[in-house]
Amino acid sequence: MPTHGSMTKAGKVRKATPKIEAKPKKRLSPKLNSRAKYAKLLEKPPTTAAKSMV
Repeated sequence: MPTHGSMTKAGKVRKATPKIEAKPKKRLSPKLNSRAKYAKLLEKPPTTAAKSMV
C-alpha cells in the first residue's frame, strides 16, 4: 500500500517550529462559569423578601 510522502520527511515542520507558551485564560469556560454561579447561589443566604413569603 503506497504512502502519501516518504517517512523520512514526517514531522519535520512541527519539530522545526519554536514552542510558544499558552496564554493564560481571561475567563472561565461556559460550563465552569455556570457551575461557579450555581455554587455561589447555594452559599448565599436567602433574601428578606423570600423569608417573608414563607
